[in-house]
Amino acid sequence: EALDIESLAEKVSRRVLEKQRAVRSEVNIRAKCVVEKQTPVSHQSTQEIYNLIGIAVSTEEKTKKLIGVEAWGMNTCPCAQEMVRTNSRERLLAHGFSEEETEKVLGLIPMASHNQRGKGSLLIGADGKIRAEDLVGIVEASMSSEIYDLLKRPDELYVVEKAHSRPRFVEDSVREMLSMVLERYPNLPGDAFVLAKQENYEGIHSYDVFAERYGTVEEIRKEIQGRAHVTRHTSIREWLDW
Repeated sequence: EALDIESLAEKVSRRVLEKQRAVRSEVNIRAKCVVEKQTPVSHQSTQEIYNLIGIAVSTEEKTKKLIGVEAWGMNTCPCAQEMVRTNSRERLLAHGFSEEETEKVLGLIPMASHNQRGKGSLLIGADGKIRAEDLVGIVEASMSSEIYDLLKRPDELYVVEKAHSRPRFVEDSVREMLSMVLERYPNLPGDAFVLAKQENYEGIHSYDVFAERYGTVEEIRKEIQGRAHVTRHTSIREWLDW
């Protein structure tokens, strides 16, 4: 019998509960998934590896489960890019370019910035079927650009230009993930759970940057729609034991 990762976690969790005569059981499964993809310009075949996560907690009365993924991409720093844009504008004007010419040049040429390779994580806890492939797509789309194991030179140009046309902070990626989850799954109940996490590996600093947001769908929806600022969110541990 073929099972998705969260259903496997649920089955093992129920089995442990039964065999051990336990009050509560918890199973965490992590697995690597290889996906065949094509590079964006040269259409070369490449393999990308993603992490799948399945979590299940069982008691005699019920089982709660989560499905999650981890995917990699890159982010371009908006702050550094804006400084480069301002400096480039001043240089062009100082060298005799008109305001109109300057704005045209700045609109045509991608502005330089420093980049970060990032790892995004997304977990959803709900009764309905959630496809891991859809979660991977959400995580990758939340960053400035996807990355690929194999890239020809035209592909490199595409990735770099795409990333620099979509500059994002680490917290921007988390907001994008949450917004896309609500858009992709409009019928998720208010008591479903969502966790979005982004960690970027800095290129010009000696530290990395991190952002995370979690809570029930009702809590997240209120914030995304601007109706309220929820100061305390339900944690993954609270949700699993709820």
